[in-house]
Amino acid sequence: MLLNYRQYSEQGQPLLILHGLFGSLANWGWHSKQLAEHFAVYGVDLRNHGDSPHDEAMNYQVMAEDVRELLTHLQISQCDIIGHSMGGKVAMQLALSYPELIRKLVIVDIAPVQYAAKADGHLRVMEGMNALNLADIVNRKEAEEFLEDYIEDEATRKFVLTNIVREEGGGYRWRLNLAAIEKHYDELRKKPVAEAPFTGPTLFVRGDESNYVRKAHEAEILELFPAAGVKSIMECGHWLHADKPEVFQKIVQDFLTSED
Repeated sequence: MLLNYRQYSEQGQPLLILHGLFGSLANWGWHSKQLAEHFAVYGVDLRNHGDSPHDEAMNYQVMAEDVRELLTHLQISQCDIIGHSMGGKVAMQLALSYPELIRKLVIVDIAPVQYAAKADGHLRVMEGMNALNLADIVNRKEAEEFLEDYIEDEATRKFVLTNIVREEGGGYRWRLNLAAIEKHYDELRKKPVAEAPFTGPTLFVRGDESNYVRKAHEAEILELFPAAGVKSIMECGHWLHADKPEVFQKIVQDFLTSED
């Protein structure tokens, strides 16, 4: 499928930015604009998210093929990619399947490993989203108050609520394909599939308060990405690009513009 995207700039090395679960290209708007000063930046909505098409199929192989199709559509033969969380696994799968398409790879707070279902709270988030009767709410404040029983963290609640959009005739709807995400959630916890490692320059950036990239994951990272380095940003969690945006920008720009 042809994914929805926004082009922020035309000059420089093509750079795609892939968001995480429940996200959209809008979540990376500030970073996209900053990076657009140096790169030809494309923000991308992954399938079943944002304004991209909905589809029953959802796994990292088909999602990587979506990005490959977008690159073909844009006539981009090679690009850099930044991928956060789920988007990071899509980026990893694309690099492992089609290494010739990737110059440099930045993976944000996710590892190429299988994650436990209860490790990240996504099931509780989806339970709350399903329980919320959008026909009964009159504003976003009501929706947020309802979700407090399911999502304790305020920042996470507000992030999830970015997926509520107002219908033209009144009322609200979820813009993401919650049914497909929930049905295939086990697929999204899996590690990327690889016949050979990706040997290109790769940087994993993690939040030091997050458990998504741990010391125990180092062997699996290097097995699939032998040229990878890992950098930690202190005093931030899974949304490190939001917690410490300037620090994150410097790390990423230094890596993408380095000569090695």
